[in-house]
Amino acid sequence: MLLWALIGLILTIGSTWLEAFSLGVPLRDLLRGEQGAWISSLQVSFQVGAALFTGCMGGKTAAALSQIAYVALGILLFDRFGYEVFTQGAGIASLREPWFGYLLGFIPGGWLCGWLAFRSKATLERLAFGSLAGLAAVHLCGLSYLLLGSLVRWVRLEGSLGEAIMTYSVLEIPGQVMVACAIALIAYGMRRALFY
Repeated sequence: MLLWALIGLILTIGSTWLEAFSLGVPLRDLLRGEQGAWISSLQVSFQVGAALFTGCMGGKTAAALSQIAYVALGILLFDRFGYEVFTQGAGIASLREPWFGYLLGFIPGGWLCGWLAFRSKATLERLAFGSLAGLAAVHLCGLSYLLLGSLVRWVRLEGSLGEAIMTYSVLEIPGQVMVACAIALIAYGMRRALFY
């Protein structure tokens, strides 16, 4: 469990700056027998994927511990040594940012994903459901943080609350759903290869 928590922490820190891409082949080119593929950005990082992957592979406790450590390091390392762990800021001041609730959501999201992934035998459907449920938990926490924070004027919004919800949830969800599905597929293959 501790090994997976450490792996999850390292993956989350490393994936913070890795942008997710998709590879596609247009159907008309495929039907004609032509080779026309494209690569496009999903406009999201692999951060949430790292939290979900840790849940799928290491379980609920490893996922939660890795994300608690990630959030704590993001706050403490900047304030103490000046190292930025989060992409959009760091330190205690990040608690007032509209995106911070989504980072906090990695903790219950990873936990929920790990809990669902290990309830019974690993199937692709169970891992996909766990990943999507974990992603939903991330967004539920983020939205709650935004709503409550704007209500008590804790969160610093540059625009309206609706713009913040659009930026941090609505526009992120399609790319993150694709990342969550890819994570489920990768975790399923790895769990079968590792016999667990």
